[in-house]
Amino acid sequence: ALPADQAAHPPAWLTGADPRVRVVAGGATRGESVAAAVAALPPGVEVVLVHDGARPLVARGLVERCLRAAATGRVVVAGVPAVDTLKEVDASGRVVRTPPRGRYWHAQTPQAFPRPLLERAYRRARENGVAGTDDASLVELLGCEVEMVEGSPRNLKVTRPEDLILAERLLEAADEDA
Repeated sequence: ALPADQAAHPPAWLTGADPRVRVVAGGATRGESVAAAVAALPPGVEVVLVHDGARPLVARGLVERCLRAAATGRVVVAGVPAVDTLKEVDASGRVVRTPPRGRYWHAQTPQAFPRPLLERAYRRARENGVAGTDDASLVELLGCEVEMVEGSPRNLKVTRPEDLILAERLLEAADEDA
């Protein structure tokens, strides 16, 4: 899914590599974009893998592990264990709790789902006016189990200027190792 103005004329690198690639106009939110992409899938597609374009360094092996798990009916989310101390703060900025970080992971994408379950999660979210922070959170609201598969710190989300610098350095290092 791309922004509507870009979906009408997607870049050739996106559509030229594989004839199965379909570009759809996304919505105003990430969730609306994912729902539009899932709705555009052809019949017979049983497993959906959702991945953010903001994570350009995803490894093929991680994608394959997520797809294999979803093909068995499981819902999986890539992630990495939290290494920083986490603080819960109130609206005034006062620390109210320091949870044990051993139980916390940073969620990443890809996230993989049996298609009918993801469709049901988005339908229920729309009916209830819920916008999850990620796709798996909508499945959790259905009471379904979600598993974490180990991702990689290299699968970083590029959202700030310094993230882009780090991603460039990681790519340069990979080129040097090749």
